[in-house]
Amino acid sequence: MRAPRRRTTVAGALAAGMLAMGGFAVTTAVASAAVTGCRVDYRITNQWTGGFGADVAITNLGDPVTGWALTWTFAAGQSVTQAWNATVAQSGTAVTATNVSYNGAIATNGSVSFGFNGAWTSSNPVPAAFAVNGTPCTGTPNATPCPAPVTPTPGTPTPAPTTSAPQSRVTVWLAGDSTVANPASSGACPVGWGNQFASYFNSNVTVVNSAIGGRSIQTWLYDPNVTSTMNSAGECVVSPQTYSTRWQAMLNASTGMKAGDYLFIQFGINDGSTTCPRHVGSAKYRELLGVMASAAKARGAYPVFLTPAAAITCSGSTATGNRGFLTETRDAGTANGVPVIDLHQRSVAAYNRLGLCPNNGDYTQGAVGAFFCNDHTHFETAGAREIAGVVAGAIREQGIALRAYLR
Repeated sequence: MRAPRRRTTVAGALAAGMLAMGGFAVTTAVASAAVTGCRVDYRITNQWTGGFGADVAITNLGDPVTGWALTWTFAAGQSVTQAWNATVAQSGTAVTATNVSYNGAIATNGSVSFGFNGAWTSSNPVPAAFAVNGTPCTGTPNATPCPAPVTPTPGTPTPAPTTSAPQSRVTVWLAGDSTVANPASSGACPVGWGNQFASYFNSNVTVVNSAIGGRSIQTWLYDPNVTSTMNSAGECVVSPQTYSTRWQAMLNASTGMKAGDYLFIQFGINDGSTTCPRHVGSAKYRELLGVMASAAKARGAYPVFLTPAAAITCSGSTATGNRGFLTETRDAGTANGVPVIDLHQRSVAAYNRLGLCPNNGDYTQGAVGAFFCNDHTHFETAGAREIAGVVAGAIREQGIALRAYLR
C-alpha cells in the first residue's frame, strides 16, 4: 500500500509556466458584444490542502455573442493558477476569464465552459455573483421588447422556421494502461488522463474508460490468458485464445461500440517488459493495434492510436522523451489508415511549457509535485487534467471529426 503523499499547492509553482502556455495570463481581450441574460454554473471538481480544481459553464440566455468575458470576485483570497479553454487574469480578488480563439461564440441558449486549478488558504467558498460582458448573470434573461407583428402580404408563403440538426450522441471508448485509467479511489494517485477526458466534451459525449493499470496491449486484450511462457518466436503464449471481458464488452453487438463511436488506444509503456506475460514484440504490437482498429471499423466506429504519455525526465532544464513503441504506433497508424496522436511528443512539450525541469526529484513539492505522483510517471488529478487537455487539443488541431463535440 502506498503511503499517503503530501499534496502541494500549484500556486506560484506553476504560475510562470502558465504564462508561457497562454492559459493563465495577466491581460485579457475585450469581448465583442453585450449579453441580455446569462447563467453561470461554477462547480468545484476536486479539492486538496491548499489547492482545488473547478469547472465553469456559461449559458447565454440572451442574444448571440461572438466574444465573452466572465468576471467574479473571490471572497476568501483564492487565486487561479492554471486554466484551460479560457484566458484568465486576476487582480487582487477580482478575476476575469475571457474566451480563447475557438469558443468565443455563444448562441442563444447555448453554453460554453472552461476549467481551472486554484489555490486557497482558510476556506474556498463559491463566488456569490458573476457577470458576462458586464451583465449580471441572474439565471434569467433581462426583459427585451417583443418585435412588432408582421402582417404577411396576401399570396406570399410564410417561410418555414429554420432549425439546426441536433448532434448525435457518441461514446468514446478508452483502452490503455495506468496513465489512462481511472484511479482506484476518488482523488487517489495515480489518476489517468482518461479520468478527466469527459470534461472537455459537451453533453452528447459519453466516455467509457476501460484502461487498466499494468497492462500491455496483449494482456489488456487477453487477460487472464496470457501465460508466463515465451515461445520460440519470443512472444508470450496466449492460451486459450479468448478475449478479456473488457474487450468482449466493447465488441458486444447491442451494448458495445456502434457506428459513429470512437476508440482511443494507448499502450507501449508495459509492452517493453522483457518477461511474460507483459512482453510484446514490435511486430506483435503493430499486429494487435491492427486487430483493434479493424474491429472498431467493422462496427462503424473510428479508431485513434496514441503514443504513450511521457514520464518526467530532465536534461538540465529541458524535459526529454523516455518511452518506446513510438515508431511502431505511427507505423500501425499508417498501415491501418488510423490517425495517430503523438501524446509522447505533446506531453514532453507540455512539461517544457510548464517549466517542470529542472527539479530536485522530490515529487511531493512544487510544480512537479502538483503534476505527478511520487514515482515521476503517474499523474495527480491536476496532471491528468492537463494531459487530457493535450489530447483534446490534438483532436482539434489534427482535424479529427470528434472535435465538433469539444467544449
